[in-house]
Amino acid sequence: MLEGSEFNLSLPVVSDASSNEAPVADSITAAPREKRRLPKWLKRPLPQPGMYYTDSVIQDLKLETVCESAKCPNRTECWSQQTATFMILGNVCTRPCGFCSVPKGKTEIVQLDEPERVAEAAERLGLKYVVITSVTRDDMADGGADHFYNCVLAVRERTGAKVEVLTPDFMGNRAAISRVVEARPDVFNHNTETVPRLYHRVRRNAEYQRTLDLLAQVKKEDPNMPTKSGIMLGLGETIDEVMDVCADLRSVGCDMITIGQYLQPSGVHLPVERYLPPEEFDEIGDRVRALGFTMVASGPFVRSSYHAGEMASEHESTATV
Repeated sequence: MLEGSEFNLSLPVVSDASSNEAPVADSITAAPREKRRLPKWLKRPLPQPGMYYTDSVIQDLKLETVCESAKCPNRTECWSQQTATFMILGNVCTRPCGFCSVPKGKTEIVQLDEPERVAEAAERLGLKYVVITSVTRDDMADGGADHFYNCVLAVRERTGAKVEVLTPDFMGNRAAISRVVEARPDVFNHNTETVPRLYHRVRRNAEYQRTLDLLAQVKKEDPNMPTKSGIMLGLGETIDEVMDVCADLRSVGCDMITIGQYLQPSGVHLPVERYLPPEEFDEIGDRVRALGFTMVASGPFVRSSYHAGEMASEHESTATV
């Protein structure tokens, strides 16, 4: 159960090298300019039996997950609980974002049976809450919006599960955004990622105002549709800049926000400027919650879809009070 409007995470802390937990550092290469040791709180559990079943379903249905492609540090925990975030529209992105490990280059042909395979995976995993995201497809006229629509409907029809979408910005294409809204996802999520000053190196080819405009459009078209966004810390932002972003998100009606630690996927990606301790994330969460978000998840391992179902459920109960 989430407490009030704050998402309190229980983070594993390991200080003993003989522990049965593995460091996230296995999937992180230190920045070339400086050798950084991961702080002790950035540890994750070793795989549990349920993880292998999740992997077998995903492999059998030839699906992509952001858990693998983005080297998410929570994959072990989530897959062990037989949950995953499905990534549609291929595994190659058209955006050269400096923080993301998803491959860039020549995009893949959209597989028309993918909605049915995602729905089957959700059924086999017994999911009651499904998160669907995608690579950015600037090479498609609608950015893949119609494919999102079909995936949401397929999952809902086959499983009855609630569905959260985590979309790209569709280059600001209002018709594309409307098409996803028409599918009536239970939560519409679009990440801000960082502060405006850092967009040119963190989110190349993206625009801060475009993100705000997308979230504003969703709320205008369906005021009852919960909206959500996320931001990473540790890239060189200031707390004042973070608070300004959060205030901007509230100004366009954003209901929920996730705030997590940026972790460098490899040596060619942007380096980590600072590791924030859990206590600082708690303090930031308190300040952000005071802005009026129904739900705030703030912690080192928080990611957009981490415990997304619980967060949405708590938003729903809070919003109806």
